[in-house]
Amino acid sequence: MGFLGVLLPMIRLYLVGVRVLLYQLFNRSFTLPALPSQHGRVAIVTGGARGMGFEVARSLTGLGMHVIIAGNVEEEGLEAVTKIRDETKEGKVEFLFLDLSSLHSVRQFAQRFKATGLPLHVLVNNAGVMMVPERRTEDSFELQFGLNFLGHFLLTHLLLDTLKRSGRHGNHSRIVNMSSATHYGARLNLEDLQSRSCYSSHGAYSQSKLALVMFTYYLHEQLTAGDFPVSTNAVDPGMVDTALYQNLCSPAQLLQRPVARLLFRTPAEGASTALLAAVATELEGVGGCYLYNGQRAASSETSYDQDLQAQLWKQSCSLVGL
Repeated sequence: MGFLGVLLPMIRLYLVGVRVLLYQLFNRSFTLPALPSQHGRVAIVTGGARGMGFEVARSLTGLGMHVIIAGNVEEEGLEAVTKIRDETKEGKVEFLFLDLSSLHSVRQFAQRFKATGLPLHVLVNNAGVMMVPERRTEDSFELQFGLNFLGHFLLTHLLLDTLKRSGRHGNHSRIVNMSSATHYGARLNLEDLQSRSCYSSHGAYSQSKLALVMFTYYLHEQLTAGDFPVSTNAVDPGMVDTALYQNLCSPAQLLQRPVARLLFRTPAEGASTALLAAVATELEGVGGCYLYNGQRAASSETSYDQDLQAQLWKQSCSLVGL
């Protein structure tokens, strides 16, 4: 089972990857509509110093938003801030330190943000690591599940009251969770969310992205039941030419560079669906969706299992101390 436990998630992930590449071969990235001005509104973008996160932060700032780039490398974050400030005079951008692999850091970040007294209209949960060798966070979580999912799960909970106060009916606050097509090949193991029995870097990554989709749906139901002016959606950016692919298996790494030049989306194209979810007029008040290439799409069958969603929510609350 140990060998199969590593091999099968890898096969499932690469099969999903092939399907995505075939789609991208025959379908261009959608064109963003004109986006409304965001003057007076505030956004947090995790992992906003590079890749798709940087493109999201840059675009939101250009729309007039006050954007907080949240990241765990201060020098990189400050460089991103300087670059965006040099490019646009519309909004305001700043950096705040956040290490999503540390629950203590997540709580510190939320406290620092709340101390500013700013409202919060958009939270883009973008940061992530992909297919890394087995590692544990300081809280002993498997790194991909801990950083990609649990860190964002806790961050969202800690900022939810601010999001609720900042939103209005007809002008909702928005939560955007960056998932991935890899979630289609994921298996959610509630008995071993930390992958202790058999670690597969591919399986752990896919599971973290499935968890984000299920979290999106369950949170949407709670927000709707409470009639809160906050919308939450999951976004699939497609296969994007970023630094995340450095942990592919050796044969895939050899193919990745030439294939990326031909078929991968650019970071700006990958960021476009997240921007749509964050500010587009046509998605005002719309939540509980899985968005791909600018359209609503069906996520995996597992992701709609409400019992699994509830169990994941309960376990996650216990793990992060809520």
